[in-house]
Amino acid sequence: MLAANDLPLIVDIKRHSLEDGPGIRSVVFFKGCPLRCIFCQNFETQEPGVEIAFSARECINCGRCADACPQKAINLELPGRICRERCIRCGRCASVCPGKGLRLIGSYYPVETLTEILLRDSPFYRHSGGGVTLSGGECTLYPDYLELLLKNLKARSVHIVLETSGYFDYDTFKQKILPYIDFIYYDVKFANPEIHRRYTGKTNHRILDNLRRLLQESEVNVHPRIPLIPGITATRENLSALVAILCEVGADRVSLLPYNPMGIEMAVSLGRPRPPLPKGFMKHDEEREIYAMFKKILEEISGGVTSNCL
Repeated sequence: MLAANDLPLIVDIKRHSLEDGPGIRSVVFFKGCPLRCIFCQNFETQEPGVEIAFSARECINCGRCADACPQKAINLELPGRICRERCIRCGRCASVCPGKGLRLIGSYYPVETLTEILLRDSPFYRHSGGGVTLSGGECTLYPDYLELLLKNLKARSVHIVLETSGYFDYDTFKQKILPYIDFIYYDVKFANPEIHRRYTGKTNHRILDNLRRLLQESEVNVHPRIPLIPGITATRENLSALVAILCEVGADRVSLLPYNPMGIEMAVSLGRPRPPLPKGFMKHDEEREIYAMFKKILEEISGGVTSNCL
């Protein structure tokens, strides 16, 4: 059993998902990630500790939060309400907020509690070919917790999907996590290591090496994905170089993830600078153009990599 201070924070448990693997699934979003992608869709999962998010749309300016704060970190005149330098993230402001303008991000779940929650939907998993998807953040930051959770789930024959940035210690992953995984969505963002560092905070050396080892040493089904960020990842130069790398490491498939700007407002609600990204979704014409370009890249570069997104 893990000690209470060894438990990871969990941001959300999304039940009845149809988008994160086969069948009907429960998706667990772990808090904490070694990368700092400026285009992250889930900024609330980057930091491993609890955070306070503020939504101006939900705030009714009642002032209860300011009265409850022991640090005097709430100022109703501030656009974001919270003086982040003073805030100790105790959550008292969120606990008294009637309009959910302030929310405490992150909750602790003992392994047995999370297991029980996830097994509630076992009939849906069985009848749809679904299961549980582990996401984040980067869930592989917590190998001891995952090992216990996965043993419980596999004892009930639950299908497991892992979504990962690929930035993990391979030997620990191989020992504690990989034996219980049925399918991996593996995100690759940039071919150039220095560009990767510029936009994510880390180079891609470990990510690509881990992908190579997974494809060459394990039997697990690995599905690489490329997030499309206009003008950043979605360039011919980057996509061509990534396809060449995927061929070299032995991948036989790849998907493109359409650009999603929904993370921008979450970054702002957490008191971070607004990311320099397009505010809207890609237009259909722009998306079709990129998919056509990617299809041509796949045709030009031999190696047998196919895409199920075209």
